Amino acid sequence: MVTSLVCGQKTLSLTTPQIMGVLNVTPDSFSDGGQLYSDATINADRLLVRAESMVAAGASILDIGGESTRPGATPVSTQEELDRVMGAVELIAPRLDVVLSIDTSNPDVMTATASAGAGLLNDVRAFRREGALAAAAESGLPVGLMHMSEEPDRMQSHTDYADVVEDVSVFLSNRIDACIEMGIQRDQIVIDPGFGFGKTAAQNYEMLRRLAEFAAFELPILVGVSRKSMIGAVTGRPAEERVVPSAVLAVIAAQNGASMVRVHDVAETADALAVWAATSGALESTSQGIE
Repeated sequence: MVTSLVCGQKTLSLTTPQIMGVLNVTPDSFSDGGQLYSDATINADRLLVRAESMVAAGASILDIGGESTRPGATPVSTQEELDRVMGAVELIAPRLDVVLSIDTSNPDVMTATASAGAGLLNDVRAFRREGALAAAAESGLPVGLMHMSEEPDRMQSHTDYADVVEDVSVFLSNRIDACIEMGIQRDQIVIDPGFGFGKTAAQNYEMLRRLAEFAAFELPILVGVSRKSMIGAVTGRPAEERVVPSAVLAVIAAQNGASMVRVHDVAETADALAVWAATSGALESTSQGIE
């Protein structure tokens, strides 16, 4: 089992579940769009405050995204995504001791951010766009492979799995093989079942319940369930009122084998994981793991 990731100049320990804080520099992301980016401009002060507070609260990774992948989101040009993401990386990288993950499918964005201080490339399309896998391999950075059945505007119409865990596992296995063939080391690969991406609420909960089955890959598992519609389907609450159930799901994910949890609410998640760790007696800490 992989117990650490070499993320550029930083090494991330995975002996305890690590928290990845979400930083969307977009106007239209489903939960926090427009908070850090509006009128074609990054709010630098607000971005730094958010990043600093997440790191102080326990995030060891910040996931920066410049293009929303919610259903119906408007695609952005390469230059627009570069402007958004590079602006954020250049603000944060010299100021905070944290791994910067780049949420992108664009090979040009991968290459530029890798040179600017990124430590992880996190692609919801699992590096299937032309040139993406080559760019990722050239960067030398760890990669996050996520399952998504179709493009965001069509994914919720493609949920007819024979067995959602088995079908997702086959997809991930194929993408792992593609990475290795391209020269990416196996111990630099993170897998993500893609909660909320082309799955029904019932399928999302089944994947979470059976998350330990993905441990057969012996690779770090990233889980992103924070504020997602699977919570709304159960509670009826809008995204901004899903903080508590998001923290509950993060604990369930950690208990079932997640190495990283991608969240909007870092402090609440860190508290929930700390209580779980103390109760289980299995972990000394769920705080920052950067060496």
